[in-house]
Parts: sequence; C-alpha cells; structure tokens
Amino acid sequence: MDQNRQRTGNVVDAVRPCGPTTRSDGMAEDPQRNFRSAYYEKVGFRGVEEKKSLEILLKENPLDVEKLNTFSQRFPLPSMYRIHVWKVLLGILPPHNDSHSLVGGYRREQYQDVLEALTVMRFIQRATPQTLVYLRMFQLESQLLPRRSETTPPDNKDEDFLSVARAMEEIVEEPVDCYWLIKCFVNQFNNRFGDSIPHLPKSLEYYLSLEEPPLLNYLKITGALAMLPYGLWFRRCFAGCLPESSLQRVWDKVISGSCKILVFVAVEILLLYKIMLMNMSRPEGVVNFLCNMPQENTDAILEDTRPHPPTQHPMGFWTKW
Repeated sequence: MDQNRQRTGNVVDAVRPCGPTTRSDGMAEDPQRNFRSAYYEKVGFRGVEEKKSLEILLKENPLDVEKLNTFSQRFPLPSMYRIHVWKVLLGILPPHNDSHSLVGGYRREQYQDVLEALTVMRFIQRATPQTLVYLRMFQLESQLLPRRSETTPPDNKDEDFLSVARAMEEIVEEPVDCYWLIKCFVNQFNNRFGDSIPHLPKSLEYYLSLEEPPLLNYLKITGALAMLPYGLWFRRCFAGCLPESSLQRVWDKVISGSCKILVFVAVEILLLYKIMLMNMSRPEGVVNFLCNMPQENTDAILEDTRPHPPTQHPMGFWTKW
C-alpha cells in the first residue's frame, strides 16, 4: 500500500504549486514514472496513475480546491469522478466532505422550490422542454424572468444558455444536478471570462498567424475570418459543436479556470480542416462547414490540446503557449 501511494505521489506532487525539481512544463522529472506511463498507455490503461492521484486528492478533508483546479488543468478528469469534481470547482459542493450530503439536500430543496414557483406562475407546464425549464429557473433566480405577457422568443444570450443546457443534459442525467451545473457553469463563465470573450477572436488570429500564416491569409482574403462561428466556439464553449466525449474534456479546462483552451481548440479545428477550407471560395461555405463539421475527428483535436510537452504532439498548444 505504501508503495502504491509512493507511485501515485509523483502525480500528486505535480499538481502542487512547488516541487523540488521541475521541467519547463512544471512536471517533476521521473524516468520510472515515464516508463510506467508509456507501458500503461500501450496496454490500454492510459492515465491510471492520474486516476489514483485524483483519488488521493478527493480523500483530503477539506478538499484542496486549488490542487483540484491544477489537476484539472493538467490532466483529463476520469469520467467516474468528473461530475463530482465539477461540483466542487463550481462551488455547488463545499470543500468539506462531511457537508456534501447536507448541502446536496439544500440544493435539491431550492430546485424544487423554484420549480414549484414557476409552475404556480404558469411559466412552465408538463409539456415544457426540460432545457426551457432550466432557462426559466435561471431567469427567476437571476431576477431576469420576463412578465408572462412580455414573453418573447429566446434572444442570443438565452440561446447560448440553452445550448449549454442541451449539452449538459447529455452529460448529466439527474435533473437537479444538471440544473445546478448549468447555472453555476454559466455564471462562473460569464463572471470570470465575460470581459475576455470579445478578445478571443484576436487571440485566435494571433496563434493562427504563428502556426499557419497561409491559412490565415486565405481566410482574410475570402472574408471568412470575420464570419467564423465565434459565438458557437467562445460563448457556447463548443456546445452543439463537439460530441459529448470531447466537450467534457474542453469543459474540464474551462471549469478549472482557463478560457484559452477555447482558442486552442478552434485553431486545431482550422488546422485539421485546412485543405478543405482552402478549397472553399465562399465564406458562407466555410462557416456552414465549421458549424456542421463531421465529429469523428474531434478526438484527434483534443489529443493535441492535452497537456503534453510540445515534442510529443505536432502542436502541443496546451503547454507550448
């Protein structure tokens, strides 16, 4: 048991703010760990040490949110722990493990109270789509609920919320958890990154100029650069664009504190389909393709944005920049 803890300790050390010896990517050098990791990946047990390390972090009481944030930035979260970690990072659950059951009960009661209020006010009915229920609940709690006589079709902000809600509904089955994750995800994203979102297209242009100047020039000349689906990519965090398996890995990074991952994924998409895009003469065709792109290659996109040293991937954006 002590030996197992020593092995997983290598990864736990990697998510600590400081360490005795670090490489340029912040990870402790350990040839034995590198050999084990390569072996595990070869036999199909990729990330086994990371999983054990996360389990150690989750046993701490209180939980160290800073370490969980750092872990989520550096490694993809194991699916069996993802929702729990998201809840902690989004503040749905407190750091103290012994309070989780109590706080979870409060969250459920609040959900039921808001749901009942909307039902009494006749804003929702049994036939109301669940994502629209989540939107009305969010509006009520944010004091943005319109008068029933003034109810209009969803505006752009509402559509952004509904896109996130539809994606989260595919990830989380339980309605109470789903609503709280949507609400806290949207609130955290807007509060933390709201001022940065308008600048992300310029960031994309900058990184694309470094990686593939001919593609950038082509997009400028055809007028497609200004028409790229920035709203889908940056305001909706790729909800409705990437399949569930890939989207979760992007949201790991967003929830743990980085909106830069959105730029890197967008650049990778453009690079992946570079030849196809440069054969399109009309900007509308470029935009239509990117809004409805085939999803079978998204795993390759996410591989290049995983936190590996640049030498291990053709791009390695996540550590390269």
